[in-house]
Amino acid sequence: MPRVKRGLVSKRRHNKLLKLAEGYRGSRSSLIRTAKAAVLHSGQYAFQGRKNRKRDFRTLWITRISEAVKPYAISYSVFVNKLHKAHVALDRKSLADLVTNDPESFKHVVEMVKKA
Repeated sequence: MPRVKRGLVSKRRHNKLLKLAEGYRGSRSSLIRTAKAAVLHSGQYAFQGRKNRKRDFRTLWITRISEAVKPYAISYSVFVNKLHKAHVALDRKSLADLVTNDPESFKHVVEMVKKA
């Protein structure tokens, strides 16, 4: 029987895992078992973080819009309600962008919504 050298596939898998765990502190970046656990957890955190980022940005947009409509003596909820009733198809992201980059056009939108 010829001699069989083993471990090529598992070695590659281990190396791929250790590459993912590069930069982790202590044994998490060098030992296979702890690196595997660390990479699995980091993947879960990354997945949840992508969801939280959307939540955080929506909160930021709402806060910006809310603060921008206060000088016009209107609350955020009333503003959004009238916005929908006036059939203005602007989402919160674009409204918040108008608040920060183009206050004049945001003022125009508020006046248009107040009329409706």
